[in-house]
Amino acid sequence: MTMASRPTLRGTFGMVSSTHWLASQSAMAELEAGGNAFDAAVAAGFVLHVVEPHLNGPGGEVPAIFATAGDATPTVLCGQGPAPGGATLEHYTSLGLDLIPGNGPIAAAVPGAVDAWLLLLRDHGTRRLRDVLSYAIGYARDGQPFLPRAADLVASMAPMFTEHWPTSAAMWLRGGKAPGHWERWTNPEHADVLEGLVTAGEATGADREGQIDGARTAWGQGFVAEAVDRFQRVAHRDASGSDHAGLVTADDMAGFAASYEPAVLSRFRDVEVAKTDTWGQGPVLLQSLAMLDGLPDAQLDPSGVEGVHTITEVLKLAFADREAWYGDASDVPVRDLLDPPYIAQRRELVAPEASHDLRPGSPGGREPRLATHVRKAPSADVPAGLGEPTVSRSGVTRGDTCHVDVVDRWGNIISATPSGGWLQSSPAVPGLGFCLGSRMQMFWLEEGLPATVGPGRRPRTTLSPTLVLREGTPVMACGTPGGDQQDQWQLLFLLRHLVGGQELQEAIDAPTWHTTSLPGSFFPREMTPGGLVVEDRLGDETLDELTRRGHVVTRSGPWSLGRMCAVTRDPASGDLAAGANPRGEQGYACGR
Repeated sequence: MTMASRPTLRGTFGMVSSTHWLASQSAMAELEAGGNAFDAAVAAGFVLHVVEPHLNGPGGEVPAIFATAGDATPTVLCGQGPAPGGATLEHYTSLGLDLIPGNGPIAAAVPGAVDAWLLLLRDHGTRRLRDVLSYAIGYARDGQPFLPRAADLVASMAPMFTEHWPTSAAMWLRGGKAPGHWERWTNPEHADVLEGLVTAGEATGADREGQIDGARTAWGQGFVAEAVDRFQRVAHRDASGSDHAGLVTADDMAGFAASYEPAVLSRFRDVEVAKTDTWGQGPVLLQSLAMLDGLPDAQLDPSGVEGVHTITEVLKLAFADREAWYGDASDVPVRDLLDPPYIAQRRELVAPEASHDLRPGSPGGREPRLATHVRKAPSADVPAGLGEPTVSRSGVTRGDTCHVDVVDRWGNIISATPSGGWLQSSPAVPGLGFCLGSRMQMFWLEEGLPATVGPGRRPRTTLSPTLVLREGTPVMACGTPGGDQQDQWQLLFLLRHLVGGQELQEAIDAPTWHTTSLPGSFFPREMTPGGLVVEDRLGDETLDELTRRGHVVTRSGPWSLGRMCAVTRDPASGDLAAGANPRGEQGYACGR
């Protein structure tokens, strides 16, 4: 496969970049109808549930970072649902489990995506619920071309569906067959759900915000929550090889509400980068940038031997800290992880040869502790349906998550990474046209860790949207699918753009790589010590030298890694730009 780098798209009205063309087009239609970036992002988010059901769904989650034209302060939208009330360590260990399975009802957290999108629309959008949901309703009711990767995944899951998940078989194997590539595919049950939310909202009266709150109530306290509660009580097969019921109840759904919180900011050269706190993996990017800040440009070039080696070793250190210190129960503030003396200590560990060890640090003098499973450093190849549908340890693509960035002419800007509720996560809920997610697999079943499972705690998600600011003004929203690779691929993109001066599309198209020398976040939590997965466009000479330095190099093909999306706005001129990933012929940027 050969590709020429495409030009960065430019405009002055609005720009959208996402992992699916129908989501981008729906977002652009909202902008052209008079909506703002938040109306557009919500429209895209609900469309993604319909057109990329193998990558995200209404039963999943969405973290986002945004800033408004009136307030440049980056704010996190938390649509990561927590563990349900019954998700105690004792419950899981009583079942003989040492890991939460990678699929099945028992791995489901409280769904958070729908409430988060609706909260954003209520507080920062301008358009009415019916208008914004019309695109998703239309594609679900009238059909849309079913992606080849989604069709192939359904086919690979057919034995699981027919033998253990009959509701999924009824939904996805119509006539006993998986959908064909690009087959027109409808989801009438989900169309009914969305129309039911609109109807419930409009029954509250004519007030726009009141209608959105009415839809949120119908979701979390009405017919959706009731259907979820009933079905979660039914045991189904999961990755443990046994049948277990789920834990999410109607009370759990009624008790959840998406929320806002301040973003974590860290300076890198002449910009500030905004991420989530340590309930997500976002600070990995901040720690990595902090360790790289001040180094010569040659050591920050992701295409050269010195750059690849240095960046890889820095990432390993940041991810080791993730394993020891990140999680909703962590007592380590991000400021300790980004403290300059601590960052300097970590940077000094980068050696001329590749490290194969997991080396967490001691922020604030604390003694690190790793999960027992991590210390065993397992290595495995995950079959279809287990863990996240992302890039395998060998670089083979099993799927991804989703991402959408939007910026409008007024300066509203958002980066959002919807995921979870994949069609392979758990059995389809009867009457709803979707399943719940499996994000709970990211908890540990061991007492006293920052990511130990517990009621009300958020799983330590890999979902990692990004906002970049210059002189206090947002100038870029970016992100990518990819599980543990998300902040790695974003780091390479940002270095190429911010340090190397490459245009958005040039930086996205450049050869990509990532390390697998870290414990995977998804069942069965494998690790490849010293692993480095690369697009072989880096060149034989570079790859041979990296091997000589001790990296365990896996070639994944010339155009196989990375799913970056990005939009920018120049505050001085108002000029807008966007780029999207060409790999897989699925990413799409548009604007005018």
